[in-house]
Amino acid sequence: MRLRLLAFVAPLALLGACASSGGAPPELDIPGAPTAAADTAYGMFLAGNAALNEGRSDEAARFLELARAQSGDEATVAERAFTAALLAGDVDKAAALAPDGPTASEPGKRMGRLVKAVELIADGKGKAAQEQLAGDAIGFPHRSAAALLAPWAAAQAGDTEASLVRPQVRGDTTVDYFGQLGQAYLYERAKRFDEAETDFKALMAGEAPSELVVLGYGGFLERRGRRADAVKLYDAALARNPTSIGLKTARTRAAAGKSAPQAPSVKEGAALAMLAPAATMIAAKQGQIGLAYLRLALRLDPQRNDVWLMVGDVLQSAGDAENARAAYSKPKPGSPEYGAAQAKLAWSYQQDGQKETALKLARAAAATGDADARLTLSDLLRANEQYEESIQMLGQLIGESPTPDWRLYYARGAALSQLNRWTEAEADLLAALKLRPEEPELLNFLGYSWIDRGERLKEAMAMVEKAVAANPRSGAMIDSLGWAYYRLGDYKTAVEKLEQAVELEAGDPEINNHLGDAYWMVGRKDEAVFQWRRVLTLNPDAKIKGDAERKLASGLGPQAPKLATQ
Repeated sequence: MRLRLLAFVAPLALLGACASSGGAPPELDIPGAPTAAADTAYGMFLAGNAALNEGRSDEAARFLELARAQSGDEATVAERAFTAALLAGDVDKAAALAPDGPTASEPGKRMGRLVKAVELIADGKGKAAQEQLAGDAIGFPHRSAAALLAPWAAAQAGDTEASLVRPQVRGDTTVDYFGQLGQAYLYERAKRFDEAETDFKALMAGEAPSELVVLGYGGFLERRGRRADAVKLYDAALARNPTSIGLKTARTRAAAGKSAPQAPSVKEGAALAMLAPAATMIAAKQGQIGLAYLRLALRLDPQRNDVWLMVGDVLQSAGDAENARAAYSKPKPGSPEYGAAQAKLAWSYQQDGQKETALKLARAAAATGDADARLTLSDLLRANEQYEESIQMLGQLIGESPTPDWRLYYARGAALSQLNRWTEAEADLLAALKLRPEEPELLNFLGYSWIDRGERLKEAMAMVEKAVAANPRSGAMIDSLGWAYYRLGDYKTAVEKLEQAVELEAGDPEINNHLGDAYWMVGRKDEAVFQWRRVLTLNPDAKIKGDAERKLASGLGPQAPKLATQ
């Protein structure tokens, strides 16, 4: 059983295949006998495809551009070069390479039209962009992005009437929501303030309006000279989210009577329009399309720090740590996103084994006061076995919040358990469970802890089984269940469960070590020895490594567990 850290790095993944081609990279067909130039072009093409499929978009763009230039086979290579340039953030080059003509794929042409429209808006050519976005030329899966961009292109073209038409895509609630937000800003741009406020108020309906809408409406109120109303709005939002740096900054500004934030320009509004479809694609595991949309947003508004953080998350998940760190480094000190960016940067170094650098960055981020940055530091401290300091920081976060998040109690309870301070740990875990009674991670951790201590066994086993039922593909949770059976002396069932866990997480040293112990207890000693030897090849921590080495050296296997009794 292992505690999953509340890591800040989002679990996003790039698609392996090119979004525009919809499948494996095409063969490069160079007519005639092979030549040195052809061999070079083919090599560049293969290298570019490999880099693109591994998420190294900037490297892919260089290789594929060389392949395109050297082969002369525009139709074959250009579409991949277009995709690589776009994902690397070279949007103007991507627009120049946008697929077109009878040999281009339909998905490639659709993305190409969207890219050209964004590039036209970035160049101030709203009328041409409006024409590019008209009709159904940009179809699935980019229809929503095109619909949200169209009013901003119309505004840039001076077509006020068209700019105020709220975009609609049948069945797409994201377009409904962000289309209304864009319409509110465009009504304000047209000096139709009552209609703008009607839109903002509609978006504010509900118990917990998004921070994006609160800041938008608050800024509108400040620009209208209604600072007291803006402060009231920010206060209500801060009551729901008291640690938000963005809300605190806005509230301080409005209360002090400082200059109101500017309404978004056409380019800034168009960038905002791209943000929602990007987030939707990433959430749907369409990471490559999501990254492309984020790059388009940054072409329109390169100062948008929240987008840089999202780019960093996608690249980090793809294994491109260097470019992820470059993205995380974009927010500057003093910006609301700086603390979060530094925290993400710290996790990147932690995952790379550079623990001192990670902690240094995390401490700097936490010093900004950002709650997420401080939570990240507490996670990193636990990851580096500095439990006392982690407990102190979590205690501060709990004390500052009128309604502490369950994760804070959970994290502190886990750290306390590592120091064998079980009475305190159990109290925190029960407090977390009261706030989040169906949370699988909590059920798993507390249930296993009770079983391991021989306490509340019937209740605890039910909790672990409930956690596994909620996450039947979680090797870590099935490992917890298997090890619980082991502790209860049901070695046959333990073997069954632990074999399932190893199938799901074959490279986990702890699960393999547990399976070896279970094999030993049912008399499958050769298989047990194999598992312990395998553990030593999986980069185990010092505790697991020492345990496996002792069992192998003694030839006696694990000590029989002190069985918990029902």
